[in-house]
Amino acid sequence: MNKEQLEQWKDQWRRGFEREKARILVCAGTGCVANGSLAVYEALKKEVEARGAYVTVDLLLEGEKTGVAVVKSGCHGFCEMGPLVRLEPSGILYTKVKAEDAAEIVEALLSGGEPVARLLYRHPLTGQVYEAEHQIPFYHNQQRTALAHCGQIDPEDIREYVADGGYEGLKKALTQMTPEEVCQEIIASGRRGRGGGGFPTGRKWDLTRIEKGPKKYVVCNGDEGDPGAFMDRSLMEGDPHRVLEGMAIAGYAIGADEGYIYVRAEYPLAVQRLKTAIAQAKEYGLLGQNILGTGFNFELKIKEGAGAFVCGEETALLASIEGRRGMPSPKPPFPAQSGLWGKPTLINNVETFANVAQIIVKGAAWFSSIGAENNTGTKTFAITGQVANTGLIEVPLGTTLRQVVFEIGGGIRGGKKFKAVQIGGPSGGCLTEEHLDLPLDFDSLKAAGAMIGSGGLVIMDENTCMVEVARFFMNFTQNESCGKCVPCREGTKRMLEILQRAVDGEGRPEDVDLLQELAEAVRDGSLCGLGKTAPNPVLTMLKYFKDEYIAHVVEKRCPAGVCSALKGYQIDPEKCKGCSKCARACPVQAISGELKKPYTIDQTKCIKCGACVTNCPFKAIKEG
Repeated sequence: MNKEQLEQWKDQWRRGFEREKARILVCAGTGCVANGSLAVYEALKKEVEARGAYVTVDLLLEGEKTGVAVVKSGCHGFCEMGPLVRLEPSGILYTKVKAEDAAEIVEALLSGGEPVARLLYRHPLTGQVYEAEHQIPFYHNQQRTALAHCGQIDPEDIREYVADGGYEGLKKALTQMTPEEVCQEIIASGRRGRGGGGFPTGRKWDLTRIEKGPKKYVVCNGDEGDPGAFMDRSLMEGDPHRVLEGMAIAGYAIGADEGYIYVRAEYPLAVQRLKTAIAQAKEYGLLGQNILGTGFNFELKIKEGAGAFVCGEETALLASIEGRRGMPSPKPPFPAQSGLWGKPTLINNVETFANVAQIIVKGAAWFSSIGAENNTGTKTFAITGQVANTGLIEVPLGTTLRQVVFEIGGGIRGGKKFKAVQIGGPSGGCLTEEHLDLPLDFDSLKAAGAMIGSGGLVIMDENTCMVEVARFFMNFTQNESCGKCVPCREGTKRMLEILQRAVDGEGRPEDVDLLQELAEAVRDGSLCGLGKTAPNPVLTMLKYFKDEYIAHVVEKRCPAGVCSALKGYQIDPEKCKGCSKCARACPVQAISGELKKPYTIDQTKCIKCGACVTNCPFKAIKEG
């Protein structure tokens, strides 16, 4: 295929899709699939077929028939409300759809009647009902660039991607720009890497470009291992061709003819869709040899990782691709100088590559007009935890935490009070109520002692124990430490022991200073980014919630009432009716008393299981 043929195919396929009378898009991202969206898809397809209105994409593109298309799309983002179904061109969004809803949805669509009211999104606080997706507050405050195609097209059909302008960036780069000009355009855009470090993308490209040698590599880091993070996964599942196109442009820019996408094996749907996309791109001459007739060659391979968190670090990732144990190496040399098999190698993450084609097509000025100074463009975030609307979002850098939590996220579940957010996964840190108006960008977060990381946001409410949160993340990083350097291997283990003592009610007052000292030593002495950032949750916990930690180790009390070892139960004699239900429910016979008289709990026997609280009909037992 040459550039003229690409243009012809794009025009032909676009005209074909315009023949659709309507389109039913069923979210087929991992979250909705797990909730039964594939059954919804089959049911909708069956109902449209039964009414003689169904049309396949092939018939549309051949110009033989018009009708209603039923399409599996990527993630729509509003995971809390899945399975999701959107109708085009009306934009109507149905939430929590079941297969048995299909007939009603199709009947309303084909008859031109009112939407199915019970499936529309209803705001949990105001009760307002929204028909169109773009009107819902969750979507209204977003600006989707990297995610622009996710939920809009079939990720397994290259024709939909091309019809919507796909591979135009690659065509422009190969036919109108030199490799140096491509690098300069990325530099001018101000694009910074979205893998966590925030290093200027264009500079990294140009540094790799100027390295000498006949062989270079492009590597996409899709090893997303942070608890609560699923941004890269959703991009690879929902718009794989955008990632491939960005990698091919990068290959041209630095002089590479081969690339690898490193994806953890726990992402089977992403792997399958990437493989399909690579096969389709090669079939149409958009990957492989002599791309678009320009003489540029670029091959892509997928490497499935075993799930080691440390392989998110670039030198450990390269070692894994080479078949070695995933362990980091000292830098310099940097991968741009000596990377995969000792050759100059460019490594960026999924989201970084996903924006490249748009920058080339729309220009650096367009991209740099979004976001904040020195923090241009948008960032995807996965918001999870105690927030009303969990899901995948994309906002301009500089958007405040308050906007994300209370406008897009809909506030804290159950009307409870916001306490903190863990940002950047195990390598990040906690932000508190005083940070709600902090802009979410690389520089502001670094100044606050946190980091964007890959973009995971875990929202916590007033009932969260921050000591337990620090212990949870330290347990994760300690388990994921590769063990190569002593500060990380031994330091994280010692910090975990101290935190475990605190939640077990065995903490010592002197542990406060020791924990601070250990965290700083691990941060300063570790070899790679995992070790250097592993203490962040502990350091921010000690900075913002030190009183909570002291309550654990000095007062032997968990203010949030979460740590079972620090719980104590008391029976209020004024409320107790002496019914004996608590005593009968106690597994260790710690409760005694006489019928119709107040009972008491023997604290030396109590195992703090909470069975008495659950079984008391008079709410006479309280934690104390």
